[in-house]
Amino acid sequence: MAAELRARGLRVGLYTSPHLVSVRERIEVDGVPIGEQAFAEWTSFLQSEIERLDASFFEATTAIALADLAARGVDVAVIEVGLGGRLDSTNVITPLVSVVTKIAREHTDYLGTDLEAIAREKAGIAKPGVPFVTGERDPAVRQELAAEAGRRGAEPVILADTTRPPPRARRLGLLGRHQQANAWVALEALNRLPPPFGPAGDTWPESFGRAYVPGRFDVRGKWIFDVAHNPDGALVLADTLRDCNPPRPRHALVGVLGDKDYLGMIDALAPEVDAFVFTVPDTAPERRRWDLGRLERELGGLAVAHEFEPQFARALERVGVGAATVIVTGSFHTVGDALARLPGFAPVA
Repeated sequence: MAAELRARGLRVGLYTSPHLVSVRERIEVDGVPIGEQAFAEWTSFLQSEIERLDASFFEATTAIALADLAARGVDVAVIEVGLGGRLDSTNVITPLVSVVTKIAREHTDYLGTDLEAIAREKAGIAKPGVPFVTGERDPAVRQELAAEAGRRGAEPVILADTTRPPPRARRLGLLGRHQQANAWVALEALNRLPPPFGPAGDTWPESFGRAYVPGRFDVRGKWIFDVAHNPDGALVLADTLRDCNPPRPRHALVGVLGDKDYLGMIDALAPEVDAFVFTVPDTAPERRRWDLGRLERELGGLAVAHEFEPQFARALERVGVGAATVIVTGSFHTVGDALARLPGFAPVA
């Protein structure tokens, strides 16, 4: 969406999370991250309120982002929700359109234990009189999203058809069949925007070919970086590896947080990988790090070659030995720490 809005000559803000290497990646205007000095000044300006409210890190960065995007005079902003929706700090805004791409089982301690419960939390971003778009394919989950959006007064509620084949002579900058589905959702959302922001027509605009998000099947030479951090993401990564068929042997550097379904992720990736190196990213929070000793006991009879290297820098060196393709995945921490260590790969200088 941001790529198409920029192509229309608009000044476009973008707020995403989490970051890979620098917190400045989260806040961009026309592709330019917030400057170090500006981030420091907004933090100082808002510090008393942040402390008074005992705001979380995400709440604080959301306030900084909205302040910075306003100060830099954006015409329109694309704001990514953090966790859930109903209680997310980004939900203070009244948008031109609300979007839920799809639902996956994650953050169950906050959002609920089943997909329908998670859907109700996600649909909490719906607003009275504001179009609501979703690309969810599961009929029961889609019905729950639409019902909750309707209860909140969203108008209209649009169920995007994400099964359509890609248009001829239109390529996406982002790889994978899942990105094709995302493109149809983005197009539906753009078509619900009032002029000059929308509509965008009935096929993917050329700007979709220039869309880029670091760490999403991000191919750089023989390296592929993907922030898949749950079984759903790992399945999508495996599908994309199958479709794109990068050269073998493929080695995967995998570091997952301990509160994730890491065995499900490894099972999903194993058919497309020739060797694993399991490690612990340096920036992973101490209390959420996975235990490689426990992982070794739990893996049982994993048929794919694998080794355990707790030292991240050493693991990063070892995974490339003898590999035609190296996949770095498992969490934002794993991908971010690798990008920070590999020369010229960090997304923000």
